[in-house]
Amino acid sequence: MAPLLQVEDLKVHFRTDDGVVKAVDGISYTVEAGKTLGIVGESGSGKSVSSMTVMGLTRSAKADISGSVTFDGRDLLSAGPEDLRRIRGNEIAMIFQDPLSSLHPFYKVGKQLIEAVRTHKDVSKAQARDRAVEMLGLVGIPEPRRRIDSYPHEFSGGMRQRVMIAMALMNDPKLLIADEPTTALDVTVQAQILQLMNKLQTELGTAVVMITHDLGVVADVADDIVVMYAGRIVEQADKRTLFDAPRHPYTWGLLRSIPRLDTPRDQDLVPIPGRPPSLITRPTGCAFHPRCAYATEQSRTVDPALKPVAPGSAHRVACTLAEERRAEIWRQITAGEEQPS
Repeated sequence: MAPLLQVEDLKVHFRTDDGVVKAVDGISYTVEAGKTLGIVGESGSGKSVSSMTVMGLTRSAKADISGSVTFDGRDLLSAGPEDLRRIRGNEIAMIFQDPLSSLHPFYKVGKQLIEAVRTHKDVSKAQARDRAVEMLGLVGIPEPRRRIDSYPHEFSGGMRQRVMIAMALMNDPKLLIADEPTTALDVTVQAQILQLMNKLQTELGTAVVMITHDLGVVADVADDIVVMYAGRIVEQADKRTLFDAPRHPYTWGLLRSIPRLDTPRDQDLVPIPGRPPSLITRPTGCAFHPRCAYATEQSRTVDPALKPVAPGSAHRVACTLAEERRAEIWRQITAGEEQPS
């Protein structure tokens, strides 16, 4: 069976006065129906631009877009504006990271939820209102029949995010894209929102693309994980493999920067040195080599392709280091041994 979403060699480039910004530079991934894909990377890695392109939201920016994006058998890159409007918010929905700016402050929550239904469904206002009340209750809003007449500012940050989840799910979409849905929330509320999304996915069978800069966020919810750096995928694997046997130095850096409960309280986190490169003038060779503790002369000159770690493996890595070398470095890191220079 074909995947629900299939992205192949997607490139999204923006022309600016300073040069061409290669925000997404040839990425490929799939999302199966009912499964969750985590897309992880620092700010500027291209993770949000790739998903906004799936939604058709980068066309107005006059981006140069190539490759293919196939959703449920339909090519989204060649779809017309009317076709995209029918799909967006109906079959594919998106949750943005800041619910306060995503909800209109002048309209009651109920009015916005009702509009989300009636834009795509031929139902009465009363039927749409009943659906809105049902969804608010499903996402854990107390007294939904009363709170439907509240304004966004009358909700807490966590409750506003629940409203956004309800709005995204109003039309039973096949695919839900969540762009940093917990970034603006405190840790306790983050956990509640992630638990809610996991529960709703199980109940509704919706496929999810979870975009985040934090591997800890996708640890419990993702089935597969894509790690992006400088507009490209540097590692791709199922969740268990990626956490147990990561094979890219950038992924090691992300994992080592996550606070853990099983380490001493006085143990320092290990930040990734430096900062992400310019997407206009990428470094030669591997884009990560200026920040990589294990860079070699080959890393500085050879631009590695994304390849399986072993023949036939679904675990793919873009790194110039040999697999035996990567495996040994990760063993040393997990054993707490001195890092090789």
